[in-house]
Amino acid sequence: MRYLYITLTVVVTALVLVFMLQNIGLVTVSFFSMSTSLPLSILAILIYVLGMLTGGSVLMLVRSLIKGVR
Repeated sequence: MRYLYITLTVVVTALVLVFMLQNIGLVTVSFFSMSTSLPLSILAILIYVLGMLTGGSVLMLVRSLIKGVR
């Protein structure tokens, strides 16, 4: 089972590296008066991580509200 986890980790890491190498073009992101340019792959990873953090926070908030109602 340990070799399966190692293999999956290597495969996922390789896929992420290929994604990053194929998407090195710059993208400009604007928000109100702020603007920044960064590679598409970095932007996609940042959005994914931000989604994980906010999704986890919302789930935790909903659970605490449900416990408070009971």
